Amino acid sequence: MKGSRPEQAALTKNTDIAKTDETRRVIEEMVDGLNDHRIDDIGEFFSEGFRWMGNFGCGTKHGLREFQDNWQRPFQAAFSDKVCIDEARIFMGEWAAAFGRQEAVHSGEFMGIAATGRRVEIRYMDFWKVVDGRIVDNYVSVDFAWVMKQLGVDVFSGEGWEAYDLGERVAPRPEGSR
Repeated sequence: MKGSRPEQAALTKNTDIAKTDETRRVIEEMVDGLNDHRIDDIGEFFSEGFRWMGNFGCGTKHGLREFQDNWQRPFQAAFSDKVCIDEARIFMGEWAAAFGRQEAVHSGEFMGIAATGRRVEIRYMDFWKVVDGRIVDNYVSVDFAWVMKQLGVDVFSGEGWEAYDLGERVAPRPEGSR
């Protein structure tokens, strides 16, 4: 890399590897709780002041109550028969990460789209930090654009880069590259 190098992995560089098993236990039990559609008692796994930081469209939740009221309840109102399937999990000290999908039925309003009854796949990635047996930070990316596409709405109006993959458009190149 040319020039100064930004600090990398600042949040995980001092993780205590001895905490890996505790972190694994908390995350595995929390995912079971989500699959049981627990809301009111989900604080068993999250600290009262934890931060849930999502991508655009998901928002940021400060504390357990905002998570319950501004994520869990609206999500479960929009999607029923929901099951979370982590396809991969990685644990390192106080940190855990996963990616996977939720499978659910679109049974309530979502992003202005009335219930369709369609079964959808909701792709996600999660990164958690666990301290003293509870999640204190949760960095989240949920692919709402993909969910909306399954419900008949293309948020990119045909301009998504999948058009390059499908050969429908030629991908631009920076000047001087081949």
